Amino acid sequence: MKRVYNFNAGPSAMPLEVLQEVQREFLDFNHTGMSIVEISHRSAAYQEMQDDTVATLKKLLQVPEGYHVVFIQGGGSMQFVMHAANFLKKKGGYINTGVWSDKAMKAAQFFGKTYEIASSKEDHFTYIPSQKNFVVQPDTDYVYMTSNNTIHGTEWQTFPTFDIPVICDMSSDFLSRPVDVQQFDLIYAGAQKNVGPAGVVVAIIKDEFLQKANDKLPLMLQYKTFVDHDSTYNTPPVFDIYFVNKVAHWLDDHGGLAAMHRRNQVKADMIYRVIDESQGFYKGHARKDSRSLMNVTFNLATPELEKEFVTQAAAQDLIGVKGHRSVGGCRASLYNAVTEEGCAALAAFMKAFQKQH
Repeated sequence: MKRVYNFNAGPSAMPLEVLQEVQREFLDFNHTGMSIVEISHRSAAYQEMQDDTVATLKKLLQVPEGYHVVFIQGGGSMQFVMHAANFLKKKGGYINTGVWSDKAMKAAQFFGKTYEIASSKEDHFTYIPSQKNFVVQPDTDYVYMTSNNTIHGTEWQTFPTFDIPVICDMSSDFLSRPVDVQQFDLIYAGAQKNVGPAGVVVAIIKDEFLQKANDKLPLMLQYKTFVDHDSTYNTPPVFDIYFVNKVAHWLDDHGGLAAMHRRNQVKADMIYRVIDESQGFYKGHARKDSRSLMNVTFNLATPELEKEFVTQAAAQDLIGVKGHRSVGGCRASLYNAVTEEGCAALAAFMKAFQKQH
């Protein structure tokens, strides 16, 4: 069986141990004589698995009392709509650090007024704005932020605090490091970066915040529906949630989020060191104080050289290092399941490619 080094930005690498476990169980889930994709979401076997998934996520993130964990279909783009539909009444404040926060703000404008608390857009999203430059207007319903920016390769190193509710899209660094959940009123994360296949969003919502939600919405657009019906108002994405369960247990078995964060720091350092020591051959996009551990973005001298880099990398089974179509360049996504071995192989290739040119 051939396995390549997968640096795709999402869908992305999943832990090999998890893939093998899913494969072994696929025809007979938990001694039911049925595949996980065949069982009823109303069955005791499914409910036990979902309950365990919620419990394991709460353990990993140390979710305090007063929060619910739910599973929602539709991906992050649906959350761009849902958060505003539920909570935008007077105005929403957005910290614009990349394409996804920009899209969320634009989607929210359907429901009311939005504005930028801070933005790094004029500098091509190369950094995370400093809190000292934030301007939060009166009557702001919430602050919206994106924890990691896959396209531009920036990430919040620490999270700012506010005296109003905070909503955070954590899709691309969810479960990659410890997070103080109490700093947030709503966290959501599309699974297809660190946690599982595309098709499910994990949402963590504060009960007190939920009480402020707009109840004049179709039921499927209300977070309350997913909380009240324990994510099973309709058929949930059963296989995706099962896969999240496996990944959550894999993380727990490997030391939890603090241990994973340390490994992610080691992996990212391998690649950033090559960039920093290349004497400008590789040009990092993100400012050093804003660098992402999940997505390393960089450019070479010309688009032609970048294309050659991607082609030669693929020939050595280093897959997915082409930058996002909107910005070009190169990108290596180093999610939890990407191994240190894979990062070392990429670093060695980058050094060798530079010597060739």
